[in-house]
Amino acid sequence: MPHLFDPFESRNMQLRNRIAMSPMCQYSAREDGTVTDWHFVHYGARAAGGVGLVLMEMSQVAAHGRLSPQDVGIWDDAQVPGLRRIVDVVHAHGAKIGIQLGHAGRKADPIFDAVGPSPFAFSDRYRVPEELDGRGIAQVIDQFAAGARRAREAGFDTVELHGAHGYLLHQFLSPISNRREDGYGGNLGGRARLMYEVADAVRDVFGQERPIFARLSMLEAGAKGGYPLEETLEVARTLHERHGVDLIDCTTGGNAPVSEPEPPGFRLPLSAAVRAQGVPSMVVGRMEYPELADAAVANGQADLIALARGLLRDPHWAFAAQQQLRVETTPPEQYRRAYR
Repeated sequence: MPHLFDPFESRNMQLRNRIAMSPMCQYSAREDGTVTDWHFVHYGARAAGGVGLVLMEMSQVAAHGRLSPQDVGIWDDAQVPGLRRIVDVVHAHGAKIGIQLGHAGRKADPIFDAVGPSPFAFSDRYRVPEELDGRGIAQVIDQFAAGARRAREAGFDTVELHGAHGYLLHQFLSPISNRREDGYGGNLGGRARLMYEVADAVRDVFGQERPIFARLSMLEAGAKGGYPLEETLEVARTLHERHGVDLIDCTTGGNAPVSEPEPPGFRLPLSAAVRAQGVPSMVVGRMEYPELADAAVANGQADLIALARGLLRDPHWAFAAQQQLRVETTPPEQYRRAYR
């Protein structure tokens, strides 16, 4: 029976524990998409704080696919050196690091030309997106593949495909935003086709030795016309069995302007359902309680526990959790005096 502070392995990536830093946009990049010292300090602090895996914020594979002009980019080779510097500092502090590859689609900042599966705006504050044709879809696949190539060059241990929270891959997956009648719409196979083709293209360039994650909104909570859990479970299983995706990052919502209640561990049943299919899973959402996080791993509800706001509040959450769970505390030597 594994526990929160036991190692985890996926392909050639070995994590020192089951704690991941969930991707969280910092809106602190330069307008050319390159990272700044803020990112170097922010991610380095969480690695020094004891997490097993740092997942960098959604980094855009296209300049026009940004949520804001301050998004991190991975659409240009000039962005690689800064990313490599972050990889190096995270590795130096004993953690592994991944980067989330994304495209905002119809949720792009209104200063950019938005694209999407169908010409329907997310809300009144966003542009009506241009419907992608076959050539545009092929370009999106190429952009994700090129982002994965740059991630490999920068030394990332894994990449995560962002197919959730109402961004482009999720927009294709969801009947809320995808009203197409061609091979990329209609039934689940058509709506999931772009996700599958992106996963294949990313695997081709990222190599066989490193794992690939995919984030899925397992439920479109509170939104009318969304897909049911049975469909996303099928997508999760197909990604894992046929398209080289090693782990599903389980989240919810984001493709309609609604909110959902967030009690501690509220997504654990979704993560457990993925794992019950034989697919490794990671769960995010109010998991900052050490006993809850440890029990989720021990009970087989998730392989990895991702923290978001909890790690913003406390970069050293892992060490406090070790003390609370009464396991050996493993801070850097420079901080050891604080735990005696």
